[in-house]
Amino acid sequence: MDINALFTDEGLRAFTATVRDQHVRDAQQYGQIADIVRRRLEQTPVEGDRWVWAAKKIRAWKVSRQLKAMQKASGEAASKAEALYATYVNEVLELPQRRAVAEAKKLERKNRQQAAVGAAVASSLNRTVTALGTPQEQAPGVVPQARSAEFVAPDNPWQQWPMAAGGERSTSTINDYFPKGEQG
Repeated sequence: MDINALFTDEGLRAFTATVRDQHVRDAQQYGQIADIVRRRLEQTPVEGDRWVWAAKKIRAWKVSRQLKAMQKASGEAASKAEALYATYVNEVLELPQRRAVAEAKKLERKNRQQAAVGAAVASSLNRTVTALGTPQEQAPGVVPQARSAEFVAPDNPWQQWPMAAGGERSTSTINDYFPKGEQG
């Protein structure tokens, strides 16, 4: 058996089909043997049985129960062979395709979300401009132009605002902002 063949779809399918078929045949044989053994033991008395009919049935059930357990184990092994192939296909062969589809959906979701955020921002800006009261000569929903520099003098903007304490005099250093402590 070539171990590298197990890592291909056809190779693993052939292996699991062979194993499954073998276990199914074994399970059928175990079931048939269990029925034959049970019926034969139910008809065969053993010397020293008290209640012959009950002892035969109990003994036949105990022996055939082991064969039924073998039948069940072989049926489960056949199921596990099929599960092996299905898991390999799901986890190895189809995984790259599922990942690509998931990535495409994620990218599409991200694009839709960005478009929705952009639309919400535009709508919010439009409502804000409208709510702030547009001038009569300006159409609603249009962003107003920046105001002219009527409040700031071009030569020195710092002289536009009065000082909090003693705003009449101009200061030349930072020390003028703080009261002078007593010299000790």
